[in-house]
Amino acid sequence: MAEAMIQAESLVKIYKTKETEVLALQGLDLRVEQGELTALIGNSGSGKSTFLNMIGGLDRPSAGSLLVSGRNLFTLSERELVAYKRDTVGFVWQNNARNLLPYLSALDNILLPMGFSGGKRKRERALELLERVGLASKKRSLMSALSGGEQQRVAIAIALANAPKLLLADEPTGSVDSKTAEAIFHIFAELNREGQTILIVTHDVALSKKVRRVVAIRDGKISSERILREKYADRLRESDIDWRAEETQEEYAVLDKAGRVQIPREMLEQLHLGDDKVKLDMEEGRIIISPP
Repeated sequence: MAEAMIQAESLVKIYKTKETEVLALQGLDLRVEQGELTALIGNSGSGKSTFLNMIGGLDRPSAGSLLVSGRNLFTLSERELVAYKRDTVGFVWQNNARNLLPYLSALDNILLPMGFSGGKRKRERALELLERVGLASKKRSLMSALSGGEQQRVAIAIALANAPKLLLADEPTGSVDSKTAEAIFHIFAELNREGQTILIVTHDVALSKKVRRVVAIRDGKISSERILREKYADRLRESDIDWRAEETQEEYAVLDKAGRVQIPREMLEQLHLGDDKVKLDMEEGRIIISPP
């Protein structure tokens, strides 16, 4: 099997204070192939941002295994971690202030991270990236002169400055209008068609329904995956589709290595269980779950 871009196995993250421990990830397993565009969804506190931060090298796992582009994030030294964050991953934040320096022009913001790498043609590449995100005419503009959507597109260009193998985006459309969100998604889709691996955390229903693979995290573990139905795969640019209303994906529960599956809470409530026990039966190739 070819090397995955992301390979997480039994991943655990524990945050400790003097009074308490919080188990943010509880044995998460996930494989993301090179060239995939994958979305992560989940309620607040489910562990998705913790997972993204660990992939980005911003937080250390507590237990398990996490490999990104063949690099073991458990064993990287501080120096190696700096090189990893500079060369392997690019990060787009929902909060533009984490990506942008307001006193620099759009062009200089993109050139800044390039100063930490040894590549050539830096100015040409920065101009190419501005062209790619549709802001070539704004290269001399300060951030205060740009709209929120334009700032987010500059942030995408910055994340791509050092040609990362993996692009991470945390709620990239969370603070823009629907038209701008559509334009941002098409930038990601075009990058992905050219082979860029992208992992997006999002609450945007319309955006998540356009992604070929959506991974849902619940209580620190992968609970289900949604796969884009084939009839929608080549219709992403069509404007007559109501991406919020249509069921564009098939949803599958995820079976972990121990044979466990998370049953959606709304289904369990319909069983009216008196305790935490259920009865399992096999009928014609189906597993039937019922109250005792």
